[in-house]
Amino acid sequence: QVQLVESGGGLVQPGGSLRLSCVVSGSIFRFNFMGWYRQSPGKVRELVAGIIGGGRTNYADSVKGRFTISRDNAKNTVYLQMNSLKLEDTAVYYCNARATQYVPTEDYWGQGTQVTVSS
Repeated sequence: QVQLVESGGGLVQPGGSLRLSCVVSGSIFRFNFMGWYRQSPGKVRELVAGIIGGGRTNYADSVKGRFTISRDNAKNTVYLQMNSLKLEDTAVYYCNARATQYVPTEDYWGQGTQVTVSS
């Protein structure tokens, strides 16, 4: 069974930075999509950043220029570097790993890590 374990969340002041990590048990190569989602109370879970196997990335408009997603295949880890954090970035952040080449699609989620931006 694949497990995703996130870490790196915490409390930070506006303008600060955090780096989230997501370690995937087993090989990360099986997943052609890795992403970070977030969910705050009363809101739907939204895609923050995604990276496909070829390295192409995409970002929500609200985080473009501030967040960077990357993957280290050797460490089976995906990162989310978050800079210039804003109050509205407060949410639980979830790591997602997806293998769409299989039928059915394999789709795994981490347990979530809390990010709180507050002065």
